[in-house]
Amino acid sequence: MTTTTTSAAGIELRGVSKRYGDKADAPFAVRDVSFSIAPGTLTTLLGPSGCGKTTTLRMIAGLESPTVGQIFIGGRDVTRLGPAERNVSMVFQSYALFPHMDVIANVAYGLEVSGVPKREARERALAAMASVGLTSFDARLPSELSGGQQQRVALARALVLEPAVLLFDEPLSNLDARLRRSMREEIRALQQRLGLTVAYVTHDQGEALAVSDRIIVMDHGVVAQSGTPAELYERPASEFVAGFMGEAMLFDATRRADGSVWMGDIDVTALAAAPRGDTDRPVKVAVRPEAWRIVAPGQGELAATVLKAAYLGSTREYTFETALGPIFVVAADASRTLQPGEAAGLVLAEHGVAIVPVA
Repeated sequence: MTTTTTSAAGIELRGVSKRYGDKADAPFAVRDVSFSIAPGTLTTLLGPSGCGKTTTLRMIAGLESPTVGQIFIGGRDVTRLGPAERNVSMVFQSYALFPHMDVIANVAYGLEVSGVPKREARERALAAMASVGLTSFDARLPSELSGGQQQRVALARALVLEPAVLLFDEPLSNLDARLRRSMREEIRALQQRLGLTVAYVTHDQGEALAVSDRIIVMDHGVVAQSGTPAELYERPASEFVAGFMGEAMLFDATRRADGSVWMGDIDVTALAAAPRGDTDRPVKVAVRPEAWRIVAPGQGELAATVLKAAYLGSTREYTFETALGPIFVVAADASRTLQPGEAAGLVLAEHGVAIVPVA
């Protein structure tokens, strides 16, 4: 294959909305979405079911048309162009392999229907298969492959077309947890090696954090926040993003006259990034489970009593009863054991704490 960084193309959406049905009061599946994906980068559209992420991806692919707005690929307006005119390939959740065709026929299919001579199509298909670790699998049927191998066939079939943009719709959801981790690493390594522009849809926060250059979090058809994985995890802009980007507990907070923010008797001003927008708006404090450090009774900022304890191998999980209510804590030191009923103190670390405006 000849796919290189020079063939990658950026993606831009400008004010894109999608409404199903002809009625003026029909609800929007996607509303006023604008973002850009730089050439050669991987951006994930992340959100719960029904948030509009797959609809957005299908509009980039040309499988859906926006009601309003424009879509650009490589600087070209493709809003009204069909899928075949966009130079994009899509890897579907179901893989959509032809069961009666062997692997190489599946991979070469798109080339052959595009008029590429059969011999050249086979050579390019073999090269694509080699790039995803499927050498010597050409004569097997999809039914003879594992889930991970079928996923690689679908990926090779997309890559063989040498697209300017590669789209993934929940590509790992049919795999078990261990294989998902392995395949996401392979997809990321392949994207970086070939310099591909990738738009990737998932509802799995860990998957998004692991593979992405940037993440766009969607909620009810709109963009809730976009940024790097670290920005979204450490500086969420809303209660929704704080809760969706990994586990977080939300605590009521008080903003005092001097501008400081207090969570009960704990001053979190220096620990957390200031919220965006109106400084007079009510706020809450989002705290990650790993932000708490367990200390001896009588020390720290918060007295606590163990309600529940669980051993997870590399970590321990605790639920503490405190003046702020139950608090869930993940302790990295698995060698130290606390039992239900035991007293302890809690102190906040300098990471994993964010101040967010009340929704």
